[in-house]
Order: sequence, then structure tokens, then C-alpha cells
Amino acid sequence: MDASRADWFTSSRSGSASNCVEVAFVADMVGVRDSKDREGPALLLGTEAWRAFTGCLKAGAFDLVR
Repeated sequence: MDASRADWFTSSRSGSASNCVEVAFVADMVGVRDSKDREGPALLLGTEAWRAFTGCLKAGAFDLVR
């Protein structure tokens, strides 16, 4: 995946928050990067890994215990 040519976007739920990630869907890959460091590295996931990751997010698997 050539991340420089991808169509990156943030969630409409992020509003004006400055601590967001951007996502790009290209062929069978999903790119994730820090919106504050667009020239920095991007995490590339296959579509199955992306589905598993977002499923864990929705289930609260990464929620911090306070």
C-alpha cells in the first residue's frame, strides 16, 4: 500500500478533537496513522485483522481501568 496516495479520513465522531487517528482503505489493506503526524509511520492491516481490531474496540477490550 502506498500510503502517500491513499485517501485518508477521520471519523465524523471525532469532531474537533486533535488526538485522532486517520484511516485509509486501499484494496485489501487498511492503513491507520496519527492525525498529528501525517508524515510519520502508518500501521497497515489486512481486512480480517482490521475487523478483529475494531470488534475488540467495540467490545471494550482496550478500555483503561481507572
